[in-house]
Amino acid sequence: MSAAARTGTLLSVVVPVYDEQDALPAFAARLRPVLDGLGVRYEVLAVDDGSTDGTAGLLRALAADWPELRTVRLRRNSGHQAALTAGLERAVGDYVASIDADLQDPPEKLAEMLALARRDGLDVVYGVRADRSSDTAFKRGTADAYYRLVRRLVGRHVPAGAGDFRLLSREAVEALRALPDQPRVYRLLVPWLGFPSGEVRYVREERVAGSTKYPLAKMVRLALDGVTGFSAAPLRLATWLGAAAFLTCLLLLAFCLAAYLSGAAVPGWTSLFAAVLFVGGVQLVCVGLLGEYVARIHAAVQCRPAYFVAEDTGRRAEPGDGRAELGESGAGGEEFGDRAG
Repeated sequence: MSAAARTGTLLSVVVPVYDEQDALPAFAARLRPVLDGLGVRYEVLAVDDGSTDGTAGLLRALAADWPELRTVRLRRNSGHQAALTAGLERAVGDYVASIDADLQDPPEKLAEMLALARRDGLDVVYGVRADRSSDTAFKRGTADAYYRLVRRLVGRHVPAGAGDFRLLSREAVEALRALPDQPRVYRLLVPWLGFPSGEVRYVREERVAGSTKYPLAKMVRLALDGVTGFSAAPLRLATWLGAAAFLTCLLLLAFCLAAYLSGAAVPGWTSLFAAVLFVGGVQLVCVGLLGEYVARIHAAVQCRPAYFVAEDTGRRAEPGDGRAELGESGAGGEEFGDRAG
């Protein structure tokens, strides 16, 4: 019997949070009426990704008046996708939704997502950003370039404009949990599963408070993880760069031979210097691309957990469901996240 069947929970909402003490009060004030209005049993899993501000204390204060709120605190900052993994692995609902606490994705759409999934028998409902005018021009431009790139390399099944605001059925969640991928990029993993899916479109709003937790460096890292995890195109790019360097060297050699046979005085150091620079640059690019894949293999071989749980205010998992903790929940018990390989 599944955990959802035992608890009768229809909907779990996973909320990764990191230093969101300014946004949490407004987020809770909008999320709770939506969930209470559904008329179903639900839970909210706030995954504290090693926050350094007052987020942990604020979550405890909110939970004192909101029994459906459950906090999972990670021992250190493990990243947004790892926090999502921790929430997905502990959610017990028949449906599991994920949403950030900055209110850029409207909680009111959760009711529409759940209704669409139940009516049409869908396993995945994506929240698709139909209007991103609240974002900066740079943010819109980089996001558009990212989705163009992944859709070209990974496949057209990746919905453009869909981030980590989505609803999953229990079957989809269990399929994700069975995958060994590390690091995980859910916006590519979920479409790859091929479950029946639908979309709910919405206007992306401005962040309610605080600053973004996804600066340019993390966006680039996420894009690189997605591309190297789902496509061998960068390796093929290295092959084509090597072929281009070889052809260029052949042309330079032909030019040098023609100049020598014609008796023209051509300074040898210029062409030699240009050829060495070009070939050396291409070699460094190729070695860097190979290094990205070797790094992924290295991480998979190490089998290190994606996260460590310091505290879970919810009940312990039942024996045999694959999620039993090593220590008592809420009493400093340590639990490891899913492992690669």
